[in-house]
Amino acid sequence: MSQLIPRTRPLRTFKGHEGTVKAVAVFPDKRRMVTGSWDKTLRLWDLETGVVLKKMEGHSSAVQALAVSRDGQTLASGDRNGEIIAWHGETLTQPIKAHSDWITSLDFSPGGTVLATGSWDGTFKFWCTQTWQMQGEPIECGTCVCCVRYSPSGELLAIATFGNIEIYNTGTRERLTSFKGHTLHNFSLAWTLDGTRLLSGGSSSDPNIREWDPSTWQQVGHPWEGHTHNINAIAIHPAGTLVASASDDSHIHLWRLSDQRTIAIFQHSSPLRSVTFSTDGKHILSGGWDSETSEWILAITTARDACIIGDLSTAEELLTQGIRTDANDYTSYAHRSFVLARKHDWDRALEDAIKSISIQPSLTGFISKGIALCGQGHIREARATFDVASLFTNQDSETNHFLLLIKAIALFSADQHEEAMLLVKELAAACPTSDLGCRVVETYLRVQLGINAFDDARHDEAADHFTAAVNSGAFSSKDFHEIYEDLTVFFGWDLASLCLTAHQKRCQAFLSAGKPDEALKAHKYMMDVIDESAKANCLDWSNGKSFKQECSAFCAANGDIALTASDYDRAIDLYSAAINSNSASDAVFAKRSKANLGKMLWIEALLDAQKVIELDSLSYLGYNLKHAALHGARRYDEAIETFQTMLLKLDNAPDIQTRKLLQQYLKPCEIECAIRRVINAQLVNAPLRVLNTTTGLLCDQEAQISAFKMSMEYKKLVSSTITHPDLHMKRFEIKKVVMTYFQYAMLSHRWEGKEPLLQDIQGKDVYDSELDLVGGMTKLRSFCKTARRAGYNWAWSDTCCIDKSNNVELQESVNSMFIWYHHSALTIIYLSDVPPSSKSGALAKSVWNTRGWTIQEFIASKIILFYQNNWTLYLDDYTPNHKESFAIMQELKDVTGIDQPAVVAFRPSMSGAREKLRWASTRITTRQEDIAYSLFGIFGVRLSVDYGEKQDKALGRLLQEIVARSGDITSLDWVGKPSDFNSCLPASITSYQAPPCKLPLLPEDQIQSSVSSLRKTVAVNFALNLYTMLRDMSAPRFATQRLHLPCLAFNVREVRRVRRQAPEAHFTYEVKADGLHDLLITTKETLVQFWPVRPTEQKFVLVRPWDRSLLELPDFAGPPNVMEPSDFGHDTESEEDYGMSPSSPLDDRSSGHSVEQEVVDLESRALRLLVRLGQPFSAFLLAQQRSGEYKRIASDHDIIGQVKDAVSVGDIRTIEIL
Repeated sequence: MSQLIPRTRPLRTFKGHEGTVKAVAVFPDKRRMVTGSWDKTLRLWDLETGVVLKKMEGHSSAVQALAVSRDGQTLASGDRNGEIIAWHGETLTQPIKAHSDWITSLDFSPGGTVLATGSWDGTFKFWCTQTWQMQGEPIECGTCVCCVRYSPSGELLAIATFGNIEIYNTGTRERLTSFKGHTLHNFSLAWTLDGTRLLSGGSSSDPNIREWDPSTWQQVGHPWEGHTHNINAIAIHPAGTLVASASDDSHIHLWRLSDQRTIAIFQHSSPLRSVTFSTDGKHILSGGWDSETSEWILAITTARDACIIGDLSTAEELLTQGIRTDANDYTSYAHRSFVLARKHDWDRALEDAIKSISIQPSLTGFISKGIALCGQGHIREARATFDVASLFTNQDSETNHFLLLIKAIALFSADQHEEAMLLVKELAAACPTSDLGCRVVETYLRVQLGINAFDDARHDEAADHFTAAVNSGAFSSKDFHEIYEDLTVFFGWDLASLCLTAHQKRCQAFLSAGKPDEALKAHKYMMDVIDESAKANCLDWSNGKSFKQECSAFCAANGDIALTASDYDRAIDLYSAAINSNSASDAVFAKRSKANLGKMLWIEALLDAQKVIELDSLSYLGYNLKHAALHGARRYDEAIETFQTMLLKLDNAPDIQTRKLLQQYLKPCEIECAIRRVINAQLVNAPLRVLNTTTGLLCDQEAQISAFKMSMEYKKLVSSTITHPDLHMKRFEIKKVVMTYFQYAMLSHRWEGKEPLLQDIQGKDVYDSELDLVGGMTKLRSFCKTARRAGYNWAWSDTCCIDKSNNVELQESVNSMFIWYHHSALTIIYLSDVPPSSKSGALAKSVWNTRGWTIQEFIASKIILFYQNNWTLYLDDYTPNHKESFAIMQELKDVTGIDQPAVVAFRPSMSGAREKLRWASTRITTRQEDIAYSLFGIFGVRLSVDYGEKQDKALGRLLQEIVARSGDITSLDWVGKPSDFNSCLPASITSYQAPPCKLPLLPEDQIQSSVSSLRKTVAVNFALNLYTMLRDMSAPRFATQRLHLPCLAFNVREVRRVRRQAPEAHFTYEVKADGLHDLLITTKETLVQFWPVRPTEQKFVLVRPWDRSLLELPDFAGPPNVMEPSDFGHDTESEEDYGMSPSSPLDDRSSGHSVEQEVVDLESRALRLLVRLGQPFSAFLLAQQRSGEYKRIASDHDIIGQVKDAVSVGDIRTIEIL
């Protein structure tokens, strides 16, 4: 028998509003409901738990209406002030003044693009939901608008006003029709789902529902009567078969659409203003004056439904009504027997079962009798009854199977546990296709056995039963409780919660058995497998007192062990379980935060740290953890701010011990000072200003530092270096980060006409198009981009990074340029005259090889890359450093004469000066002084820069410094025009183009033979005295442009010109000097001729500059004339890192091959010296001036002298040369 009955008690109520609930709506996700109230708020509810998800505020007056878009993404609400608010998730629009009076109704178009609003101001309007701007003009209705509703297709809009019902075409905004509707006022509207009917509700003078046909707009049938007051809302069931109406008479009427009959009435506690169906159609939701929203269940429609929900009194009443209607209704007797059995009214249950069988023997009748007999304890009779019942199954296997399951359950209820369990197992084995039913029953029985064991304190046994239930597989079908609904009807089984019950009882059994670890695993497994709808209830249960305390204590203790062992995953799981099972303390959140930090789960660690701060805002620990999490998440600004807050918490801690912790931490200012010291050291060897390759701006060093302080790298350093040990351990890291950030690329190139100067780009972005007309900008931009692609923040070009108008800066730049190139991360060499895809040899022909400054740039740089004029790599050579490219270095050696080892291992020094001067001898510079200035860095000297002094003076000052500081006289070996600075120095660098004079070296065996001969023919004392005098001679030096040259001098006694027939540009003279063989000298100068019979007052002398290497002294202090590391731009690299500069040819000529046997005694060294002095040597011809000093006579060829005998070595003198 099926009968729908009225209900007076709701399933539940949603409480929270403080005023009339004027509107209610549900979301398509089936889980949420929203209500609007006169308390000016909306509330978002979870329909499963009944919990308020969000209180939504924003209205300034009572909320009158709301609507949810079809897709559930947008919610709109309207109030008495005529304002609407649109809600999109967590965001909302500012209130929009939509009407001048109450907003009574809202409705979204089916597509959600338009919102229709109606108001007591007598208008309705359309609003675009993208812009929330009104579409078109308001439409006047002439009287209050009570309700607006879109048709299902969206083509029509129905308007209920006090006077009429009006229908509009939404596309044209044309009114299609208007009709009276109800006697006085029209309050509510609803379209049927198919759009074939429009329903309207009237006011108290006509409290009926009327049905309208849209094809004719005529009323269909009679009014739906039943209400006694205003019908404020109408809702259509999702299936389209039922209609609900809410009235000020405090009733909800449930109507059947097909016959317009009332099939249920729900009594509310106050007048009603709103009603809707749940999305699944199983419930009605209504709101009214009592500030509550009531939920009414529609499933209670039959006795069976009442049995399912446990309303046994209603079920019994309905079945009794059926029996009264038909005394021979044997089914109702059998069903009432089931109800009475569930009430444990066994006698009446058996009486009804017997009555049913007496009227008509049936399967249902015998099942009810068997259950009743088991309830009375008559087991044998019950077995026999179930056997007889099998006769009425029509030999249907499924029915037989189900009958045997009921028999097993009935026997189990009569304490025949073993027999029941055996029957279920045998049945499962015999009928594999019906295995699910057996597993469901076995699972339920296992849970009952577990409960019994647990109640008897047999906890291990209980745990076994519950584990068997969980592992039975019965829960694999989520709908098994619906499939076996009859078991609920017959026995009252709560199959819906069976899964959750088994899991929860299992956790509790393990805990009670003293196995918290197993309890934790069981709890985790439960949370993993149960569905979302059950998790809320599960969490409520987990927070129960006994389970919470035991589980929390276990989890916290074992979490500590896991954390100590760095088993972060397990620690996180354990602490999470402790938190979920307890009102966790800040300590547990702090430990989980540490575990999350160990796993680098920064956001999770941050959330836990925030929780620690919430629970104990005075503690420093939460801020310490928050700092670590923010640092890990690379939110360094926040991390630094949090760290400072932590320091304040430590400083203000109430106990001394905590305040002492402050001593281990660094203040941010201390960290910044430490980093600044490293920066300052790094920038000592860096250019004064550079270009930012990203912003294109020219920056001095302070601007660089400011940019660094804004960088993630800097903030990371400050954030991570928080303790004194940190600072000690991170010194190398700080240096590395600073070095990496401030690395720069240098440009080596040939100036081409107009180049961008500092004044052209200062304060501007070099990438900006406003600089397009500045000459050379394309090259500068390409250089910056190339440097940026190579990973460098900074770039330097000599065109625009030096303020050439500032003499102090210019001096500093010229003297530091070698150091800057050496300390650059990369030197980009741009070959403007080498086209793309050039072959080998193009580099050698490039004008770049002829420029004076480029030799320094090439040699000084550690890493170089050659680029063609389209900014592609020369020869497509992708070697990271072209100094390591054999092909490129060989090509450069061929054109420059510089070996790769010299290029790679070069270190500034004054040794081998002659060879270095030869490197530069073919180079040219735009400013003639630059040929000397460009060599300052190669020789490691710092001299003043004075443009306008001319090349000979600039070169003279450089050579003077080299000779004066090093004693190296190889720079005096040149051929050409003498300098006005000093006659021993050349006027031009080109004088070094000719190779240095190289004379044949005496083989060692001949030296030994000569020494042996000298021991017999020459007094050894002479050799020793000579050796001692030469050893004690001072080094050559310069003073006021005068060269004081230690030498072996030979007085010239005759100078005669050798006449040639052809005109001569040079003059050749025969020169005779004391102790020397005669020789010829060619020079442009005209010399005074003289001989013994024709003497002259002017004196001439041939000199052999003294070379101390001839003494063969042991090396006590290492290589001479090599700069200390501190001299080379504060470099920290060792001498070995640079190697030695190649020896000059003059060195080779003077010192010869290494001696095979060590010369240990002074006498041998003295005799060896005599042998060497007897060999040919390069000589200077000096002419005495009136003031007594001498000047060098420049010769176009090397002057080669040779002594006549071993004792004619010349006078040992130091001659002052102008």
